[in-house]
Amino acid sequence: MSRIRTALLAALALIAAGSGTAAAVPADVGLAAIPCTVDYKVQNQWDTGFTAAVTVTNNSAAKSSWAVKWSYAGNQKVTSGWNAKISQSGAAVTAANESYNGTLATGGSVSFGFNASYSGTNALPTTFTLDGVTCNVDDGSSGGGGGGGGTDPSGKVDNPYAGAKVYVNPEWSAKAAAETGGSRISSQPTGVWLDRIAAISGASGSMGLRAHLDAALAQKGSGEEVVQLVVYDLPGRDCAALASNGELGATEIDKYKTQFIDPIAAILADSKYAALRIVTTIEIDSLPNLVTNTGSRATATPACDTMLANGNYVKGVGYALAKLGAIPNVYNYLDAGHHGWLGWDDNFAPAANVFKQAATAEGATVDDVQGFITNTANYSALKENNFTINDTVNGTSVRQSKWVDWNRYVDELSFAQAFRTQLVSVGFNSGIGMLIDTSRNGWGGAARPTGPGATTNVDTYVDGGRYDRRIHVGNWCNQSGAGLGERPQAAPATGIDAYVWMKPPGESDGSSSAIANDEGKGFDRMCDPTYTGNARNGNNLSGALPNAPLSGHWFSAQFQELMKNAYPAL
Repeated sequence: MSRIRTALLAALALIAAGSGTAAAVPADVGLAAIPCTVDYKVQNQWDTGFTAAVTVTNNSAAKSSWAVKWSYAGNQKVTSGWNAKISQSGAAVTAANESYNGTLATGGSVSFGFNASYSGTNALPTTFTLDGVTCNVDDGSSGGGGGGGGTDPSGKVDNPYAGAKVYVNPEWSAKAAAETGGSRISSQPTGVWLDRIAAISGASGSMGLRAHLDAALAQKGSGEEVVQLVVYDLPGRDCAALASNGELGATEIDKYKTQFIDPIAAILADSKYAALRIVTTIEIDSLPNLVTNTGSRATATPACDTMLANGNYVKGVGYALAKLGAIPNVYNYLDAGHHGWLGWDDNFAPAANVFKQAATAEGATVDDVQGFITNTANYSALKENNFTINDTVNGTSVRQSKWVDWNRYVDELSFAQAFRTQLVSVGFNSGIGMLIDTSRNGWGGAARPTGPGATTNVDTYVDGGRYDRRIHVGNWCNQSGAGLGERPQAAPATGIDAYVWMKPPGESDGSSSAIANDEGKGFDRMCDPTYTGNARNGNNLSGALPNAPLSGHWFSAQFQELMKNAYPAL
């Protein structure tokens, strides 16, 4: 796995123009002799197109803007791109900075990507320039150029989303299309939730796992296709929330293994589905609870203390990773909470350690983890542009505002990228990628601020400028004012495999009042709009919409509000 590469000067190889041969750079060549390096990697390739990622490292003076240029020898044509403004004239391509990534420090790197078409041979460019100066080419540039994208020894590609379509769940699509205005998003891909044993075969007349995989094969055609599954039925599941409690008791780890994970693994391993790229989101929320809601913490619950003591979250996740990770076309992404949960110093490093413990339990290894997903079914803004964690107002740090409350992160993108680095530091593979659920974190509409807040004090500055309009960052249930976020897309930012809609928009987080059911779903006061809160949300109002159905059931009023407040707007 070599998604993010650091150009090591002593080991750098130059691709000799036109020859395909490599010449080593002498170890004593200094920065002045190597003004920039480029890593151009074909991540995925098919008959008529390819996806490429480019990382440029600047070893000369710092820059406030930049432009990278290269030319193709064949008929390659860039069709779309991200993190750079890409233009093409004939064979010549120019990639210039976006407004948000123009700064390029000495020794700093910037990454961008694109999709392109071609026919015949997809020969790699041999010469790149940064602002007119010729760069060296990293020896990784040929990776993936042969046809399948960069792969690791198991045969899995670096980023399963690169160059692939993503499965559109026909059941969700039909519900979305039936809503007024819903046809605008009904063709978007969303996650398929396996949240109880009955969901494997199909509960209450719904499609089961095989039916979804068969439908994905029908959608696939001749290209690559990703199917997104949420594997979510741990014993004593989500110990700090009642709306998402599951069917299995705290001690039913054997039932979880034999009646839930094993049947799923048997279906996914069927050779019929070997051509699909199957992305699994593994057990949202539960492991983060072991970090923040146990022991002497004010947020601790007896149920979470029980799950910490019996080890069944760690055992269950490890077992799931091992069983599913052994299947060559399955890509496991472990849930990593969100910045408003794990972004504090007390939680950040301990969470990475807990995830490493789970990833090496029950026969699993870090090789069974493709990456991590943040903000699953949550509302944290992707990028807060009106303030940063480093800002001060009248000498007071943004970290001291009531909203940020000493967190190290103010949005999901900065958290996901930093947490990825932390995870690698504790032993996860350097090629892991992050997913961010952007299904409900757009926060658009009339209430979206257009600039920073007033500098009266640090709270007016933050509250007046923040896109995330929740009452408290700990509020998680059917949030009023939320909107659809960035549409699903592959490789949108450094270290991020994809923005995804893992939580299908329009599906409730939990009921506003107690509703009898046979799905093991309790009533959580955080879903009651009249509830005045607890230690986990600073004893604030819940901010939940009224009249919500059970979690996972269709909530038309929420769906309409998500469309109204979408950002980018529909």
